[in-house]
Amino acid sequence: MSADGGPVSSGKHGQLRLVINGLHAKSGGGVTYLRNIIPELAEMPHLELHLFLHRDQFELFYPVSEKAHVTLFNFRPTFLRTLLWEQLSIPLIAWGMGADVVFSPANYGPVFARNHVILLRNAVSVIQLTAKIGPLLYWLALSGATFVSLLTAKRAIAVSNYAKKLLSFRFSAYLGKKIRVVYHGVHRLKPDKIHSPKPAMNLLAVSDIYIQKNYHTLLRALAILIKNRPELRLDIAGREIDRAYAQSLRTLMRELGIEGNVTFRGHVDTDELMELYQGCEVFVFPSTVETFGNPLLEAMAAGAPIACSNKAAMPEVLGDTGMFFDPDDKNNMADTIEKLLSDDRLRLKLGEKARKRACSFSWKASAQQTYSVLKEAAEPRPETARRVR
Repeated sequence: MSADGGPVSSGKHGQLRLVINGLHAKSGGGVTYLRNIIPELAEMPHLELHLFLHRDQFELFYPVSEKAHVTLFNFRPTFLRTLLWEQLSIPLIAWGMGADVVFSPANYGPVFARNHVILLRNAVSVIQLTAKIGPLLYWLALSGATFVSLLTAKRAIAVSNYAKKLLSFRFSAYLGKKIRVVYHGVHRLKPDKIHSPKPAMNLLAVSDIYIQKNYHTLLRALAILIKNRPELRLDIAGREIDRAYAQSLRTLMRELGIEGNVTFRGHVDTDELMELYQGCEVFVFPSTVETFGNPLLEAMAAGAPIACSNKAAMPEVLGDTGMFFDPDDKNNMADTIEKLLSDDRLRLKLGEKARKRACSFSWKASAQQTYSVLKEAAEPRPETARRVR
């Protein structure tokens, strides 16, 4: 099936025919991942790439590489209909077109698909942070879907060692054998995009707004800092996905009397985001639950001085190129940020170290390692031959 409902033509002999199930990529890290990995995979001559999306998602990925075959589904995207399409229609369509492997860059995907591979990237431990029934049920369902998908998948890719350990559900001796760690990448920046703070002193935090991003503790730390630095400002860039949590942050700002020191910028385009990384005095990453942290790596690539949470995957990504704090301790967070603000040489030294470390993360390397896993998953068992076309 193609975008207009016609049949998909067969690929070149010898190519690995890959279906990417992109139905879950609607915001945040899922979109960032696909927008960067698809162009790299599409350039591989031994790979024929088919991207499955809902029509409503297409603008998130436009323009798509001309070497990728895009199939757009046109069903009413309710939860149940999406589930049925993924679990029933995609396996049949993939089988009918002779796909060698189906890759779902999400915690779960079509369990009946032949040679299915998933990407372990959503930390289900967020369930510990919510008491509301709706989010609680969502994270319970995601945990169950992740476990079932991992059991049935041919292979799985984890975005960090932390993600591998967390999402193997204490069955690492068995499930861990099918999981390969492949880090995300980041683009190299031109010299004129490297960190060069503006005269106005400001902090920067970047991520879509959810409770696990821990902005409430960052606001309390900011309230401590501005007692001695009343000119200090905090810019927060990211979509307000959890509107109730975003509203609670505004209420907290009023209670702390720091409304004039905080700016919610919402979603910003790539160029503006790079300017924010480049111009901030300190980049702060306060998250408590994170399997990787794309904004953290982007700030590293820009050479920004970084104050970062010491939990989850952050130490694995940042290494020794930033300063860590306890994300649950507002005083420790404020003290760490203050040390960076007070020491020009330390900021310069750590920013340069972070930029050099970021060079070891690339989308090309990520795509090559991903292809290796997909090829491994597509290899037929001794008694199974590929369907003759």
